[in-house]
Amino acid sequence: MSDIEFMREALVEAELAAAAGELPVGCVIVRDGTVLARARNACEARRDATAHAELLAIREASRALGDWRLGDCTLYVTLEPCPMCAGAIVQARVGRLVFGAPNPAQGCAGSLYRIPEDPAFPHFCPSEGGVLAAECQALLDAFFLARRTQDDLR
Repeated sequence: MSDIEFMREALVEAELAAAAGELPVGCVIVRDGTVLARARNACEARRDATAHAELLAIREASRALGDWRLGDCTLYVTLEPCPMCAGAIVQARVGRLVFGAPNPAQGCAGSLYRIPEDPAFPHFCPSEGGVLAAECQALLDAFFLARRTQDDLR
């Protein structure tokens, strides 16, 4: 499968997050062409600010492999990672990061900063953004439009 096909898998997770009232971010972690882990944002459901799709997927992939090091894995996520998630990607030694929409407010894989590629850290994770960016952004835009409409009705 290609980056586009795996990003479509992450988009499925993002759609499930949106349907549950969560910020629509989805993530899959792939090794040797096989999805090891899939997750979506669950901050509202878990009442946990750290329940981002990337962190949940990293935990699941680590359990599946029996190792916290994910060096031969690619992480696909629909929104550019925030500082916390970008740091976790480095800590987990993820081999490659692919994201969809840029995150101009908090993105730390290119928009504001490049944590995964910062040579100051002990692990370098090459990052690529913009894969299915329009589809990923459209899902986020629809979520925020619906939220604003709900707020206006109150």
